[in-house]
Amino acid sequence: MADRKPYYITTAIAYASGKPHIGNTYEIILADAIARYKRLEGFDVHFQTGTDEHGQKIQDRAEAAGMTPKEYVDRTAGEIRRIWDLMNTSYDHFIRTTDEYHEKQIQKIFRKMYDKGDIYLGEYKGMYCKECESFYTESQLVDGKCPLDGCDVEPASEPAYFFRMSRYADRLIDYINTHPDFIQPESRKNEMMNNFLLPGLQDLCVSRTSFSWGVPIDFAPGHVAYVWLDALCNYITGLGYDADGHSSDEFHKYWPADLHLIGKDIIRFHTIYWPIFLMSLDLPLPKQVFGHPWLLQSGGKMSKSKGNVIYADDLAEIFNVDAVRYFCIHEMPFENDGVISYDLMVERWNSELANTMGNLVNRTIAMSNKYFGGAVSNRNVHDTEGIDKDLAAVTASTAERVTAKMDQLRVADALTEVFNLFKRCNKYIDETEPWKLAKDPAASDRLSTVLYNLLDSIQTGATLLEAYMPETSARILDQIHAEPVPFENLSRTGNYPAENRVTETPEILFQRLKMEDVMAKIDAQRKAAGLPSLAEAEAKEKAEAAAKEAAEAPKPALAHKPVCTYDDFAKCEFRVGEIVTCEAVKKSKKLLVSQVDLGDRTVQILSGLRPQYTPEMMKGRKVMVITNLAPRKMAGLESEGMILCAEAPDGTLSLMTPSDPETVPGGSEIG
Repeated sequence: MADRKPYYITTAIAYASGKPHIGNTYEIILADAIARYKRLEGFDVHFQTGTDEHGQKIQDRAEAAGMTPKEYVDRTAGEIRRIWDLMNTSYDHFIRTTDEYHEKQIQKIFRKMYDKGDIYLGEYKGMYCKECESFYTESQLVDGKCPLDGCDVEPASEPAYFFRMSRYADRLIDYINTHPDFIQPESRKNEMMNNFLLPGLQDLCVSRTSFSWGVPIDFAPGHVAYVWLDALCNYITGLGYDADGHSSDEFHKYWPADLHLIGKDIIRFHTIYWPIFLMSLDLPLPKQVFGHPWLLQSGGKMSKSKGNVIYADDLAEIFNVDAVRYFCIHEMPFENDGVISYDLMVERWNSELANTMGNLVNRTIAMSNKYFGGAVSNRNVHDTEGIDKDLAAVTASTAERVTAKMDQLRVADALTEVFNLFKRCNKYIDETEPWKLAKDPAASDRLSTVLYNLLDSIQTGATLLEAYMPETSARILDQIHAEPVPFENLSRTGNYPAENRVTETPEILFQRLKMEDVMAKIDAQRKAAGLPSLAEAEAKEKAEAAAKEAAEAPKPALAHKPVCTYDDFAKCEFRVGEIVTCEAVKKSKKLLVSQVDLGDRTVQILSGLRPQYTPEMMKGRKVMVITNLAPRKMAGLESEGMILCAEAPDGTLSLMTPSDPETVPGGSEIG
């Protein structure tokens, strides 16, 4: 339709350094839900995603893999696109920053900014983080590491081109202040203003010479474009922007973007660098940048070293694609990080997908078949208590509530509204008790009306569900033999076709799961990948955490004796003694009596080692002895010295012995 309003939505392009985990995949699923809902509303949607393929990290990883950078990104970009397609995402364009048309435009854009005086040649000296491809001053580092991702940084000094950020800083501050919805959520805006813009922007390094994998600057041999200048411009090059003034009709139709959907960790690049680059190009700024929170694995951020990385394709193999989409959307709050775990996934599957939605559809179709042979008609026999009116009111208002949540980008809340409609349908079944109506022939028309009302509400719910769970939506509509409701009709009831029929054999949408079966599948996947079972991985992580806690625990206070002088200490004679014989002292539970060879003589020493050592353990040992103590009687026996040992806080004793007793003869002096 020519009069449809355009809507341009983008994700951040995924960095082509490896396979995306479920936290990375969340963004494309979220964006797809927004794009699909906008299409339902009647917008002319253009949905762009893609891969960011240049930079030093890519070059280093390619070399480590024995590949060229292009071979490496071809492989990883293909894997990213495979995951995006597996998740049934409806993007219209997948851009790669190695696409020839994009690289040519980056060269033109760089030249245009340079000719305008926004870019100048200088020298960069500072700290560089390969992981996020960013430069930092010493003062910006946190404990000597990258403030963004905590990775190591390294000194960098090289000729480089710089962008005069300060030239546009005041203009950007004014834009943010006059466009309160530009940065969302509000907390992200405050962070950018207070931490970066208001203190004053430093000029930004926009080229590198220490590596070669990037877009070459055509007028500056040896320089490649800074990866963020290269990557951010994908949002316009992918639409057909031309820096020479010959941009495509598609660019003029869709720019400025309605929404850049990005992770909160790259909000600075999209709300400071990107708007300033656009100002330099004399282009309008995007209408909104939403920095979504992270989806975390239970127990913290996903890490290959921890072995707790969850991948979307693995989840889809255990559950299914729509369930993975549901988990990702439903478990992510608007502003705070979300947490995903296998326990939670199984719980949501059984309670929401299998019971609330799946069971509702199945039993409604089953009752239609049982009581009317699958035929459905609205006899308009309504109750007098207002139950029908209440269901109709909830059904007719659900689209309005979902739309309001989607307009606020509260996508999880919008999905909850759809399931609230399904819950209301289940309550309606409990209120009307169709099985009782079926026993009364006179109530046949009332029963027919009840089932019609249910199918009408299910059709509305399935239509709204398409944005979040497209395959499930289609399966529900197919089973009730209905089409999606046009958006303009969702605010009323009675959309379900009159005199329709449901399928004869309803399928179970979501079969209930047992946790032990799911865990067995997960461990089988981990074993195939060379990883320990989840139980083993969790045990290892707990042990490491306990060891770290113990290492960081404050040391217990020790009892100390008064200070003595060196002269006092020098009076003690310490020697190595070899225990010739050892016996338990009969009158004591603690004492052992040992005959100790000191080289020039043998002395008798009593020691309280019996709780820890047996006479057999003592015999033949070389130990540390004080030999010039005054003799002392214990348990009727005389002791002529002292065998030294260490005592742990729990009372455990350990003899002080030479590390290499074979080379130290008895009688050797210790000093």
